[in-house]
Amino acid sequence: MSETVPTAGKALSGAPDANRWKALVFIALAQLMVVLDATIVNIALPSAQQDLGISDGNRQWVVTAYALAFGGLLLFGGRIADLWGRKRAFVLGLGGFALASALGGAATNEAMMFGARALQGAFGALLAPAALSLLAVMFTDGKERAKAFGIYGAIAGGGGAVGLILGGFLTEYMDWRWTFFVNIPFALVAAAGAYFVIREPAGGRNRSPLDIPGVVLSTLGLVALVYGFTRAESEGWSDSVTVGMFVASAVLLAAFVIVEARVKAPLLPLRVITERNRGGVYLSLGLAIISMFGLFLFLTYYLQVVQGYSPVKTGFAFLPMIAGMIVGSTQIGTRLMTRVAPRLLMGPGFLVAALGMLFLTQLEIETSYAAVLLPGMLLLGLGMGTAFMPAMSLATLGVEPRDSGVASAMVNTSQQVGGAIGTALLNTIAASATTSYVADRIGDATSRSEQQLIQLQGQVEGYTSAIWVAVGILVLAAAIALTLINAGRPGGTAVAGSAGEADRDEMPVPVAMH
Repeated sequence: MSETVPTAGKALSGAPDANRWKALVFIALAQLMVVLDATIVNIALPSAQQDLGISDGNRQWVVTAYALAFGGLLLFGGRIADLWGRKRAFVLGLGGFALASALGGAATNEAMMFGARALQGAFGALLAPAALSLLAVMFTDGKERAKAFGIYGAIAGGGGAVGLILGGFLTEYMDWRWTFFVNIPFALVAAAGAYFVIREPAGGRNRSPLDIPGVVLSTLGLVALVYGFTRAESEGWSDSVTVGMFVASAVLLAAFVIVEARVKAPLLPLRVITERNRGGVYLSLGLAIISMFGLFLFLTYYLQVVQGYSPVKTGFAFLPMIAGMIVGSTQIGTRLMTRVAPRLLMGPGFLVAALGMLFLTQLEIETSYAAVLLPGMLLLGLGMGTAFMPAMSLATLGVEPRDSGVASAMVNTSQQVGGAIGTALLNTIAASATTSYVADRIGDATSRSEQQLIQLQGQVEGYTSAIWVAVGILVLAAAIALTLINAGRPGGTAVAGSAGEADRDEMPVPVAMH
């Protein structure tokens, strides 16, 4: 039996876009470039620091400048996409990203490098929400939407690990500058393809005036929040500037919510986040990213410092995680999304990922890759891939077309803020566990080799302590997904582009049941 009910989205935009699958290729390419960039630079950082004479105290700004601009400007970027049109915002964002990457690759001093990274973040904040909202309005059929978001979810999840491999190759065999230059062909191909293939979806512009107070308050509030966490990592939680940043962020974001509730044309219409399902997605996704980001960092250090892997070998060690993510999102997620309620994919997905992390709490200095790391990474990738896919689709579920850019920006915001929190929080937990482990045992060491062994054991102790916390965070993400998200009977993957919350009854019902 095959049954479909016309959706409001199709009514609004006519027949599905004939070029939607070609468009997906270029949107996916742009997403891969943005995700790659988040990890590829980490591997190149030691070489770049040496070449440009960046001090240890300042080196974090290579990562922080990008995170601050990206995280802080995402809501603004999403609103610009709604205002100017998603295609235009997407192409402009790609062009700017290519330019900023060229500047980073050509950097001759630290100021030029930090500036290039901030510019990359700013243009990333323009193109990332435009990419996701283009997908949301182009794929209106339940089954096709599941497939498209499966591919997008796999790239969003697995791209970071691809960045580690590519970063390792480029740094080891070429030069750190190529970790920047490699973005240029990606950006140019994606921009040219998008320009010729993507047709701006009809009726999706939001031409209401820009909410300037909202832009200022949200940008400053998010920048203060991200900076607070990155500073906590280097200066500690009790540092006066760190505390001041958190207080400022709370005040600014509270003021932002008050302003948004009162202005006629808000930057972030509160209906986008107060809807139960979307709120659940943003929260559970943010928590899952907190646990993932810290883990990438610990495993990279564990493999390189403790196990002595080269950058390239480290990158390849992450392949099982990528494989798991691809299978989870394109096979499990895509096949079940039109049959199973999203929370029944997200909740169990996060729990399978938590099980994978449980394997990794068993790390020791001489741990076997095949016995512990391999199954742990596979399960982690499988679970995250399965959960990410419906999350990405659900985040733009039933949103009015004029809000789809902002709804997409909220997905990216929860990922960026989650990444900053995860890196700072889990690093701090790891560092204090390492310090207390070493302090308790170093007095008993009689030789230099024993001292070195205790230092290494201390590092591993720090990593496993932090991974235990990450397991708890993933279980919490699963609990939130299972309790808050109540969308959809089988097939009820609503269409972004439906004419609003009132059209819930017009969602597609099960497609092709044999």
